[in-house]
Amino acid sequence: MARSPVSRLATKQTCSTGDLVASVAAAGRADLTDAQWAVLQPLLPVGVKPGRPPKWSKRQLIDGIRWRVRVGAPWRDVPPEYGPWQTVYGLFRRWQRAGVWKRILTGLQARADAAGLIVWDVSVDSTITRAHQHAAGARKRGICRSNRPAPRPAEPSPTTTGWGARVAAGPASCT
Repeated sequence: MARSPVSRLATKQTCSTGDLVASVAAAGRADLTDAQWAVLQPLLPVGVKPGRPPKWSKRQLIDGIRWRVRVGAPWRDVPPEYGPWQTVYGLFRRWQRAGVWKRILTGLQARADAAGLIVWDVSVDSTITRAHQHAAGARKRGICRSNRPAPRPAEPSPTTTGWGARVAAGPASCT
């Protein structure tokens, strides 16, 4: 028994959850979770600027910055659910100039270190730090270089300079 396209549309409308789904922004799979945001929020600077409240939340803008850094796309390609790219970029640059990102990183590292989640042991293997043979001063094939530079003549050779070539050829003729 075939259903008409009209009855299918009516069925979809009755099965939808209404305006609630359209108004709630779905978080991306790599956006900050509520637990991560709870850890990060106390480390953020508090703005005391009077005036109109911001249109975009700090969480949205930070998710936009994280999206851009993770993907490696240009700033203009930041998805619109994170806010206008100019706003996302502006927050990133302001905080970069003010040293906020460094303070956030230091705070997160201190918290992880206090919880014993960071191991500060460093292991260096000689196969990793090996230098290429040319970095050690090995000779290149076909090039014989002396250890001392060749002595330079006190005055330039007349045959190698432009003015010397004219003198060797004789005076310039006016024809």
